[in-house]
Amino acid sequence: MTPVPAEVIVSPAAQLLPIEETDGVTSGAVQPPGSTGEPIARIPTNESSTYPDSITDEEVAMLDEQEEEERLIRNGGNGIPFGPVGANLCLTRASADEFTMQDGLPKPLLPPVSPEHAGRKCLVLDLDETLVHSSFKPVQQADFIVPVEIEYHWHHFHVLKRPGVDEFLRRMGELYEVVVFTASLSKYADPVLDKLDIHQVVAHRLFRESCFSHKGNYVKLGRPISDTIILDNSPASYIFHPHNAVPVSSWFNDPHDAELTDLIPFLADLTSVPDVRGILDGAR
Repeated sequence: MTPVPAEVIVSPAAQLLPIEETDGVTSGAVQPPGSTGEPIARIPTNESSTYPDSITDEEVAMLDEQEEEERLIRNGGNGIPFGPVGANLCLTRASADEFTMQDGLPKPLLPPVSPEHAGRKCLVLDLDETLVHSSFKPVQQADFIVPVEIEYHWHHFHVLKRPGVDEFLRRMGELYEVVVFTASLSKYADPVLDKLDIHQVVAHRLFRESCFSHKGNYVKLGRPISDTIILDNSPASYIFHPHNAVPVSSWFNDPHDAELTDLIPFLADLTSVPDVRGILDGAR
């Protein structure tokens, strides 16, 4: 990967779906963790410029915090304070009082690996625009319809499955511990996965309720980072772990799309490598 010059700040692309299509329920209608969807403004530093005399101490502190956040983004996450459990993958941010503590440390999002998945790598899959596309506007030839209650009103989400998703999930379930981690609300994503996961291979489901964007501590997934792969259409979702990512394009309704099917042999080969980061870094 070509290093990003220090003065260049790369803002991840974010394609948000219209609120009238999703009412904020699916992940396609919210900003992924780490993204604003807008170009990141250049922040003055001690090296480049000085703050105006009129700026307050509180404003300086806010700018310094934003600058540190941008530095982490520029450096691909290098410098994040992982603490004693630094070997585990960190996916989202949360304040210490927003998730369960265990022995004085943040409790991982996932339970211990089950005997069924012992020795397997962990494949973390996004849901919306990666595996399916949903809208509560009527969609021609929807694969299934999911009713969701939103503020005391029922909406019917019309769900299209990405071509090849059934075979993709079946094969990944034979090779990996499969986790779906989505910024969608569980009341939508849970019934979608009930219908999507026909082979019952998704071992764990993590929803927006597991995703916090409060600056502070970092929630651990609870799996070795060298054995974890993230498949997502939004670079912002893996901005701190680009060497663990397999990017895919956003899918909405193209019936000729073959990305999931094409990825099966590549992901099958990754199961035998000692550290996925070396392979995925070289493939980018």
